Amino acid sequence: MAKPLQFRPKVDPKLELHRQLNAAPLENAEAVLVAYDILKTAHANGTLDLINGLVGGRDIIAAKVAEYAKLPGGIAAIRNLLALSKILMALDPDALDQVSKAMVTATGQHRAEVKPPSLWQLFRRSTSEDARRGLSLMTMMLVALGKSLRATPETKDK
Repeated sequence: MAKPLQFRPKVDPKLELHRQLNAAPLENAEAVLVAYDILKTAHANGTLDLINGLVGGRDIIAAKVAEYAKLPGGIAAIRNLLALSKILMALDPDALDQVSKAMVTATGQHRAEVKPPSLWQLFRRSTSEDARRGLSLMTMMLVALGKSLRATPETKDK
């Protein structure tokens, strides 16, 4: 029985790279133009200068970061950032958006008040269904905070 011929064309990697490089401007013209626009904007507003400075001073920057990170305050700051990131990950973005909108609305209403509200007005405001809902959330947070403070090692030693 006949054996099939093995045909493997010899491809020069340098010639293939040269061919791809010559074809690249035509195939990627739009992407190249967008990249040029990005570079032009970054140069105009000084972003490239900032990046150049960061790259050029990376040894000094890394040394300073390491110096401050090994201090007790630096360690505490890193731990606080990690804890804060846990809090941010746990928050519902929609709920946080609602809270921010409510704060803007409440701030606007507060600024519109000519004189402080009377005690009766404050009482009526605080007994509304929405106020009770907000107070419920705040008291639940206070209870959880109190529980966490009771469970810390510092309070057990005293």
